Formats: sequence, structure tokens, C-alpha cells
Amino acid sequence: QVQLVESGGGLVQAGGSLRLSCAASGHTFSYYTMGWFRQAPGKEREFVAAISWSANNAYYADSVKGRFTASRDNAKNTVYLQMNSLKPEDTAVYYCAAGYTGSYYYTMSEYDYWGQGTQVTVSS
Repeated sequence: QVQLVESGGGLVQAGGSLRLSCAASGHTFSYYTMGWFRQAPGKEREFVAAISWSANNAYYADSVKGRFTASRDNAKNTVYLQMNSLKPEDTAVYYCAAGYTGSYYYTMSEYDYWGQGTQVTVSS
């Protein structure tokens, strides 16, 4: 019903910036909460950010708050994650996800659809 494709990952030096995109196809995209998660080698997948269907609310993990900004353009069926002041510990595969979430927007089980991931590597 919904397909998600991430792009925009790459290699960047510490302190630099990247913008990730998540292009969605399928019906009722506008009404999904969109989430961003990441997974570093040997670690559990963790919540990064989420944005409500109306784009009126966005939520961030403490580790990225103040550095990352989530946004969405429903007309383009695309969600973005602007990442500034990147640190080596931000290195991970980043995934976007879609779902009708409630209060647990930070929980993977709340999301029904997932992208394939895009690699972000931050060098020191």
C-alpha cells in the first residue's frame, strides 16, 4: 500500500550537513505519521525523529535535538531530515517509516511501512 525510498546519505566530515529524503508512493500518505530511525553497526535500531501527518508537530530524540530537523511536503509525497552539526556517532543506516501512530511515535512497532535505508557516514 505504501512504498518508501530513502536517499541523500553519504560521507561527510564532522560538523557538516546532509539532507535525507524519503519518497513515498501509495494512498493516504498525507495521513501517516512519518518517522526516522537509525541503526549503527552492532547496535539496536533507535528513534531519531517523527513528524505528524499535518506537519504541525515534530519530535526528536535527545541525541539529535537542536541539530536535526524533520519536515514533509505532502504535495510531493516526500519527507526530509535535515542533519546539521553531524558527529561521528551519527554514523548509521537511516530508515524512514510510515504509520498511524499514537503516543508511541518513537517505537518501531507503531510503524507499518519501512524504507530500505540509506547510509550516513560521518568522519572525524
